[in-house]
Amino acid sequence: AGRVRIEEGASLRIDLLRAEDQGWYECRVLFLDRHSTDADFQNGTWIHLTVNAPPTFLETPPAFVEVRDQDTLSLTCTAVGNPQPVVIWKRSNLTVQSGDTVQVRNGTLSIAVVERASAGTYTCHASSKEGTITHTTRVLVQGPPIIVVPPQNITVNISQDAFLACQAEAYPGNLTYTWFQGSSNVFHLSRLRARVRVLVDGSLLLQRTTPDDTGKYTCMPSNGLWKPPSASAFVTVLYPAQVTTMLPETHLPKGMQGVIHCPTRANPPLLSVTWMRDGHPLELNKLPGWSLRPDGSIIIATGNDDVLGVYTCTPYNSYGTAGDPALCLPVFQDPPAFTVRPKEEYFQEVGRELVIPCVAHGDPPPAVTWLKVGSVGKSSAQVDGNSSLVFRPLIKEQHGVWECMATNQVASVSTTTSVHVLGTSPHAVTNISVLPLLLAANISWEPGFDGGYFQRFSVWYTPLVKHPPRAHHDWVSLSVPVGAQHLLVENLQPDMSYQFSVLAQNKLGSGPFSQIVTSVPKGFPVTTVPPEPPAMTMSIFLSPPQALTANETVRGVLLQWEPPSRFSVALSGYALELRQDRGGWEVLDRSIPSTKTQVLVPGLIKDAFYEFRLVAFAGSYISDPSNTVNVSTAGMEVYPSRTQLPELLPQPVLAGVIGGICFLSVAVIFSTMAACIMNRRRAARIQKRR
Repeated sequence: AGRVRIEEGASLRIDLLRAEDQGWYECRVLFLDRHSTDADFQNGTWIHLTVNAPPTFLETPPAFVEVRDQDTLSLTCTAVGNPQPVVIWKRSNLTVQSGDTVQVRNGTLSIAVVERASAGTYTCHASSKEGTITHTTRVLVQGPPIIVVPPQNITVNISQDAFLACQAEAYPGNLTYTWFQGSSNVFHLSRLRARVRVLVDGSLLLQRTTPDDTGKYTCMPSNGLWKPPSASAFVTVLYPAQVTTMLPETHLPKGMQGVIHCPTRANPPLLSVTWMRDGHPLELNKLPGWSLRPDGSIIIATGNDDVLGVYTCTPYNSYGTAGDPALCLPVFQDPPAFTVRPKEEYFQEVGRELVIPCVAHGDPPPAVTWLKVGSVGKSSAQVDGNSSLVFRPLIKEQHGVWECMATNQVASVSTTTSVHVLGTSPHAVTNISVLPLLLAANISWEPGFDGGYFQRFSVWYTPLVKHPPRAHHDWVSLSVPVGAQHLLVENLQPDMSYQFSVLAQNKLGSGPFSQIVTSVPKGFPVTTVPPEPPAMTMSIFLSPPQALTANETVRGVLLQWEPPSRFSVALSGYALELRQDRGGWEVLDRSIPSTKTQVLVPGLIKDAFYEFRLVAFAGSYISDPSNTVNVSTAGMEVYPSRTQLPELLPQPVLAGVIGGICFLSVAVIFSTMAACIMNRRRAARIQKRR
């Protein structure tokens, strides 16, 4: 209304044209001086008016949008116009394309996982031939800070200031910086509190550094969102050598080696230490048995009256020395002494209890500890309140030399004892060596402990190089003559590598194989012969048994497994290995048929920890071990099998039992015979009287 009128006869005029004016218009001519029929109303002309309009926005996102890191984001931009405008999104004047995490569809920009890099300015462009309009939205990503300038390692001289930079960026930008030395807040350390400042930009200023300021410093900026990041740097303070804390008295043992310490610290490292005794330079070269350690301590061979005096030490490094010389007065005291020593040797059956006493006294009272010589890691043995070593029960791996050590501030003294565990399979031989000879090899070794029974040895060997005529070789075993500790292996191929190992056995079974040694026998002198054609090598592979499991049954532990998944030659069988209480591996059964996939293990000892594993044989090839299964017999009613019980008794005890039974039997027989004779004589006397 007001914008539309008819002019110049039948023309239609529309002022201030709008987009909604678009549509179909009909022109009819009606005669006012006569009656109009229905046909007159059907006689008209239709005209379509198209209104071209520039784009306008119907919906836009806010000018600022905040979104958290790792959240989703959706920005919708809707525009209308004639013709219909095309809507695109741009960032930094580059059109945003759909991808793995970003989608643009029907004017909507969607980001599946917002990252810190998603922050920025996004512009919606609505374009047609009538024009272009834009709308800009700034995306702000909320998240923890990012350290853009981390601290760097720094080295300063003592009393200089140390500066560690640390700058971070984040939104929101309400950043707070916390600094740590080690794991402690610098403001919680009394020696640092008055000398540190955290600047506005997050940097740390450490004033008037001291030697104790050396260490790792960590910057941790935070804006309260999630876990804050951190960055670390090391501060190194250089200073002259100095004595730390030297006790006024040094306790030295009478008649034993002693040490007079000079506790120092220096950076750069210590160069030398000078000693004075009673105000005069100490000339170590004139004192037999005296020497100087690299750390500046004096070693005295034997403590006696020659040591008496007042000692002072002065340390030096490339920066010189600092502080006053430290004073020290040696004081002689008796070293700890053993009142109860263990025997030189102990023999006990496996599975039984063994208690080894060790008592020491001294001033101050010494601490008594036990250690197995040559062992690695913690032992399964226990020490009771009387400092006695307790094996409960005794196991094979506890065989060996044990050391009892008594220690106080005066000295450390020790004594040793040997524990022999009886009733076990042999221990592995040691120091195996192979001497290559002409087409032969001489193997020698040192026997391990026999477990309390006679042991015999066998040498095992196999060639390493395989040729097509003999695709594989079995391990060959040769028995060793009784009492021998070496064996000559003959008829070997020249210039071929062989593997050798030694196995010990006694009546209870086999011990572990020795270390495998590789050697090449010597050949005849080289002569000119036609070269042989190169042999074709064969690819041999054998994977280990699979899925080894252990199940406890009434009769023992049932082990089950699956055969190797890959092997290029036929399986020969399996060997079962065992170790008890983290000891050495032993071969429990080496003749398990290749057709079997389970085996029953009876006769385990109560309150012990066992590990089992399996290896497969294919001719001379041995696979890697299978997975290891663990079995604990804690609380289980399991004992050595009946067939083993007589063997676990020591020979003297068994002989004594048998002798006692025989003696008792003979005594009963003689008593019966004597009674019969006396009865006959009595009957004869009675008959004579009658």
